[in-house]
Amino acid sequence: MLQITIPRREYFDDLKQEFIEQKEQTLSLEHSLISISKWEMKWQVPFLDKLEKGLTNEEFIDYVRCMSLNSNVKYEDCTGLTKQNADEIAAYIDNKMTATWFNEQNKPKGSGRHRGQVVTSELIYYWMIQYEIPIEECQKWHLNRLLTLIHVCEAKSSPSKKMKKKDIYASNRALNEARRKKLGTKG
Repeated sequence: MLQITIPRREYFDDLKQEFIEQKEQTLSLEHSLISISKWEMKWQVPFLDKLEKGLTNEEFIDYVRCMSLNSNVKYEDCTGLTKQNADEIAAYIDNKMTATWFNEQNKPKGSGRHRGQVVTSELIYYWMIQYEIPIEECQKWHLNRLLTLIHVCEAKSSPSKKMKKKDIYASNRALNEARRKKLGTKG
């Protein structure tokens, strides 16, 4: 969970033709499957695909609203985000939130697509059902942690692939070359 404080501000509302004072506000945010489900319900666009391509300012502010654990947070409440707030939120969304790592062969290829298909919240729920991941609790996890768990389940449940000798040799050659370059040696 991330907590941010949106500072107090005063702005002019063009529709009401009046000045509005917004008090300082602390929001508790979670980048979770629930959050992207709320966002996708409104925008009807796959969130992860859109995140990779870049959210508009309006989409980002609305996603912050969807991430909020505070009750009755309006879009207008989130328009006072500072650059520092936005940077903290972006870093929180990008954080992998796990100690698990994958080698190059097993590394997931981008978060917005999986084996050529666009990833939506419903597809993630499907994977959770398929791998018997408890939805009630895990849908509240940081999304990157949940996607890592799904990837681990996928890797562990699929038959192991034996590497061809030429691929092993190529991999070892690349590792040795990288080590030689790092250490500045010839052999």
